[in-house]
Amino acid sequence: MTQTVVITGASAGIGRAVAQLYGERRAKVALLARGEAGLRGAASDVENAGGTALAIPTDVADHSAVQAAADRAEAELGPIDVWINVAFASVFAPFVEIGPEEFKRVTEVCYLGFVYGTMTALAKMKARDHGTIVQVGSALSERSIPLQSAYCGAKHAINGFTESVRCELLHEDSKVNLTIVQMPAVNTPQFSWVLSRLRRHPQPVPPIYQPQLVARSVLYAADHPRRKQRWVGDSTVATLVAQKVAAPLLDRYLARTGYDSQQTGQCIDGTATQNLWRPMDAATDHGARGEFDDTSHAHSPQIWASRHPGLVAGAATALGVAGAGVLVARRR
Repeated sequence: MTQTVVITGASAGIGRAVAQLYGERRAKVALLARGEAGLRGAASDVENAGGTALAIPTDVADHSAVQAAADRAEAELGPIDVWINVAFASVFAPFVEIGPEEFKRVTEVCYLGFVYGTMTALAKMKARDHGTIVQVGSALSERSIPLQSAYCGAKHAINGFTESVRCELLHEDSKVNLTIVQMPAVNTPQFSWVLSRLRRHPQPVPPIYQPQLVARSVLYAADHPRRKQRWVGDSTVATLVAQKVAAPLLDRYLARTGYDSQQTGQCIDGTATQNLWRPMDAATDHGARGEFDDTSHAHSPQIWASRHPGLVAGAATALGVAGAGVLVARRR
């Protein structure tokens, strides 16, 4: 059955990679983002892979624009089966150096953009008692780091409101599913576009993963949406486990390492263009990946294992049986 999918933040990064994979499934994909050149590139990716694309320039911080995009998607592509919230913006700076309007804008995109997307999707899906919403979250939604207070606050807020809405859907015995995928650091173009007041070029905290790798986990979550959330990447697992067992120690560790780990050795002058207020892919398509190809991982044992739980369980059982046989043999 051909799915109709809506993806926000679809012109670059994770959203772009997710769109490419749905194109390979020959899905009908509505692409929402601000950058028109990026959207055209994403639409070409979907269509070249065999899918159907509908590019809709949309600022997710505008609720009426999100509603209008959803109406157009359903009118031209059919009832929405899957809605994936990805769009984000950030400011790299100490909290005291972030202006109130900048903080507000990050919150509107990263938090309210997810709220508006979820609100709009639910209005369509609940009437049919069918559909899946995937929130593309972050390890930073449960473990904040310095220099990204606005982004981390928004990601924490997504967890809170999603958990509440999920409980409501369970109470109603709804067949609409809502799940979160918590991401590691990913090689997206955003780190070349982000508003930064740091002395050196911003970067994702290593280890860094390629968007095409983590995008597979988004599709897996959409296909298996009953789980509340999924952790993607070895670093996400390590970070969130450490947060649960040793949060105060992690505070001190990040106070020492969190500044340097988010900057390359390249000095910047602070005048680079940034996408907080306007898209950086309006005239030029930058694709899914950022500039950290040389240091990004295209493979992850944890990501593979999370998408193949049956094989992992079978292997564990086989190893357990083999281990028991060895013990029996030794006792003999």
